[in-house]
Amino acid sequence: MFLYDSEQYRKDLQEAVFQVKDIEKLKGSSVLIAGAAGLIGSYVADMLLTANELLDTGIKVLAMGRSRERLSARFQGWSRENLVLVEQDVAEPLDLDFQVDYIIHGASNAYPQAFSQDPVGTMMSNITGTLRLLEYGRAHGARRFLFVSSGEVYGQGDVSVEAFEEAYSGYVDILNPRSCYPSSKRAAETLCCSFWKQYGLEAVIVRPCHTYGPNTTGKDNRATAQFMENVGKGQNIVLKSAGSQMRSYAYVADCATGLLTVLLRGLPGEAYNLAYEKSRVTIAEFAQITARLSGRQVVFENPDKKALEERSPVPRQVLDSRRLEALGWQGQYTPEKGIQHTLEILKGKEGGLS
Repeated sequence: MFLYDSEQYRKDLQEAVFQVKDIEKLKGSSVLIAGAAGLIGSYVADMLLTANELLDTGIKVLAMGRSRERLSARFQGWSRENLVLVEQDVAEPLDLDFQVDYIIHGASNAYPQAFSQDPVGTMMSNITGTLRLLEYGRAHGARRFLFVSSGEVYGQGDVSVEAFEEAYSGYVDILNPRSCYPSSKRAAETLCCSFWKQYGLEAVIVRPCHTYGPNTTGKDNRATAQFMENVGKGQNIVLKSAGSQMRSYAYVADCATGLLTVLLRGLPGEAYNLAYEKSRVTIAEFAQITARLSGRQVVFENPDKKALEERSPVPRQVLDSRRLEALGWQGQYTPEKGIQHTLEILKGKEGGLS
């Protein structure tokens, strides 16, 4: 995997490990990561394996995904001493027999094209998949269950609200198939809290903001991923709207450290926004920063019907992260720093993202 050949990627991983307070509490434990081939899950797995190298933590990482081929390609840089690749669709009955201490559920479609083409599958990975993993954790004595939710659960909020706190709830059009993602994330959160109340399984929830990084998969058609794809192919950056929507953004290293902080320090039955106050920009500003750092230009194209259907209806999605920061987490990456690191790492990859 080209990522492991990048000095910048390895350095980011190493620094991220030391950003997580109490990470040594995971020493000797087993961690099941559902969605381990994805953007967030794969970085968390890399972090835990890096912790083994730096701190001799002996964490056993069970990396679960739907495709063994993709998992093998993604983690080919690691030995199998503390890494087990698990081919499993979370929406299907689980054919597993592992003793697990911690479960991180990040298996979900997370990009607009998937919401449009597979709304049912998107809902099932979040609802049925969450149920199956919660049941597995309960049956196998898991200490903690971490659900990777999304800032999209806030729906279309009041644009006058500076930043959404965890108790905020905006409008979601439940009859719009595009709502398959936020609606199922909401339902899965309630399911997690219900397992905590009824069965005592310590479930915690993280709501990441828009996350980006060099390990984005080629299927991801979110704007930030497409900007990096443009740069990787030597193209100008294509913007298919005015890009006026304001967003919280997180470089994937910040996202991963936030997840592990909540896993280790979060209160059961609670949700935590994951965002960095110094990383709030519009989509157009994100594109402009990427263009400036890569020596490209931003060009505008009229969106086709498909792009319009997939577009998020949310004009502003800025998250208040004070609850997470109270656990000891602090973001490290401004958009400039995160984009610069992403571009530097992608220099080792021909043809954009894969």
